[in-house]
Amino acid sequence: MPDTLYPLQIELQDPALAAEADVLRTALSGVTAAAPFALIFTEGRLELHKLDEPRLGGVYVDFVAGAVAHRRKFGGGRGQTIAKAVGLKHGHNPSVVDGTAGLGRDAFVLASLGCTVTLCERHPVVHALLQDGLRRAAADTEIGPWVRERLQLLPFGHTLGDIARQPDVVYLDPMFPHKKKTALVKKEMRVFHSLVGADEDADALLAPALELARARVVVKRPDYAGFLDEVPPSAQITSKNNRFDLYVKKAL
Repeated sequence: MPDTLYPLQIELQDPALAAEADVLRTALSGVTAAAPFALIFTEGRLELHKLDEPRLGGVYVDFVAGAVAHRRKFGGGRGQTIAKAVGLKHGHNPSVVDGTAGLGRDAFVLASLGCTVTLCERHPVVHALLQDGLRRAAADTEIGPWVRERLQLLPFGHTLGDIARQPDVVYLDPMFPHKKKTALVKKEMRVFHSLVGADEDADALLAPALELARARVVVKRPDYAGFLDEVPPSAQITSKNNRFDLYVKKAL
């Protein structure tokens, strides 16, 4: 437990968003972190800033432009490792629950390939960032129609145990310290570790995921990390720096 906990600040740069800021200020009134943070309503989006490291800039969710959009257009389609891991095949788009949605990148990739994805995010600030990014994506003329159809963010507080409809696949990507850090990952991990702390209860996700999934659970891990909850998987699919541990219950 850190010696000092800082309350989260909510700041407003666009007066037109005052009502939204008030709602979020109430919802996040009890949130504290080991470093000073502010959620800032800019004219275009909601951003998270680490106030004692201003050079890091803001962390935000953007599915319309930038790296995520580039991956959607040029990332390899169904040949991507994540697509193989969840069982995307010609003519079959499995339903997926992403139990550790984070900033939604993997869920967005799967949805762009045809999967229907339900997102569950456990931290209220990350949930707010993700909700803002999905709202803007849903309003986009190019990707909005399928974003609205295939991506659903559960209300904050919902867990895997609250999901009644059984998906084909439950996907988990618990936060794990990265040894090899790109500039983007380094920035986000520095911010998130100060905000969220260690993902100490990640092992507890595997059992409810196995109970919920109809066909398989997929766990994304760095190549150097141990098995989730020390349970060996049925199979593995590896990529350059990560692997996907597959816990198979039945064929898709």
